Amino acid sequence: MVDLRVGPALVVPVTAAPFTGWVEATGGEITHVGPEPSGAPAREEYDAAGRIVIPAFVNTHCHTSQQLGRGVADDVDLLTWLHERIWPYEVALTEADSEISALACAVEQIRNGCTLIADPGGRHVDGMARGLAAAGIRALLGRSTMDSGEGRPAADQESTVEVLGRQDELAARWHGVGRLRFSYTLRTIFNNSDELIVATIERARALGTVAQMHVAEIPEENEHVRRTRGTTTVRHLERLGALGPHLLAVHAVWLDDEEIGLLAERGCPVSHNAASNLKILGTPRVADMLDAGVVVGLGTDGAPSNNRMSVIDEMWLASIVQKGLRRDPTVLPARKVLEMATIDGARALGMADLVGSIEVGKRADLVLIDPRTPNLATAADPVSALVTAMKSENVESVLCDGEWLMRERRLTRVDEAAVLDEAAGRAAAVRARAGLP
Repeated sequence: MVDLRVGPALVVPVTAAPFTGWVEATGGEITHVGPEPSGAPAREEYDAAGRIVIPAFVNTHCHTSQQLGRGVADDVDLLTWLHERIWPYEVALTEADSEISALACAVEQIRNGCTLIADPGGRHVDGMARGLAAAGIRALLGRSTMDSGEGRPAADQESTVEVLGRQDELAARWHGVGRLRFSYTLRTIFNNSDELIVATIERARALGTVAQMHVAEIPEENEHVRRTRGTTTVRHLERLGALGPHLLAVHAVWLDDEEIGLLAERGCPVSHNAASNLKILGTPRVADMLDAGVVVGLGTDGAPSNNRMSVIDEMWLASIVQKGLRRDPTVLPARKVLEMATIDGARALGMADLVGSIEVGKRADLVLIDPRTPNLATAADPVSALVTAMKSENVESVLCDGEWLMRERRLTRVDEAAVLDEAAGRAAAVRARAGLP
């Protein structure tokens, strides 16, 4: 007996050629993919005629605790953004705020076809975990960690031992609970000691997850590391033995050829956040990274640094920006960008054995796309159009682990209107407590 049969639809497995056919799942696992349905009876058959079925998107960098801070840090440089806007905002958050912030963020992710996020850390991980669990998506949870450097809020003045101990407690509490995993995190090298970096990577390896770190975001970061460590961020991480598959290098904007080569040689994945980078940081050499063999996934960053929390938007932007940077329209073709948003994102998070493509044995994290809209209906190549023309409005239904999180544009687990009303009220209250406009 099959739990769910979806078809006939244009199935885009990502790791294989598209075809018209069916996808079936039992117990949350994909059990059949093919041009004809299996002969087994099905408890539920979903008529997907005229639809496109794709693997759910992977968001490799998503600050859930910043969802209530959309718009509080527009039009400022990174250090002003961090020290004068984001840190006061984060200190003003309560655990209940963090829970509704994560839940509202998850709602936005589901509506944009994303079921797996990597959260690089907040102050109230228990609240974040409850919000994400309520929505039903997958997540790598992190706790924002700093043990050194200038500018830290008084509430975040923690020693290396305290930082690691609190993360160990959270890993014991949340890793492997439902669809959640824990991920040790590092804020930036401005505020992370070498001792913390080394210990964090060791713990990530032992836990079997990636450590997340903002890396080479701005030129001032490399200048700071030259003054304090004698070289650039990536070279120093290499010297510490931190580069490798267990470190997710987020942003990675200001790199030279040798540093790109180091990332490729060590198998260190990168999270590319096209909109956030353009707004605050710069334009990374993503096409060069891909040419070198670096695994690159896509991320939205947080609401205050992007405002559009959609991997769909990131696909389009990542593609056209790199074409312009290289002055080459053949750079980052649509199918490659789709891989970055799915299977490559899963690889970057060490979860490609579970999700990121439509294959028998993987979890049934699927998105049904409705192309019957002005932006998609006339597309000559519907697969390329997923990157070049698709919008959030085309996401019709979303499954995670074979469970409908959104069915025919209606969320199944949460009262969306109530969540957004509470989020708006809490956002205003947080801004007031933080003294932000």
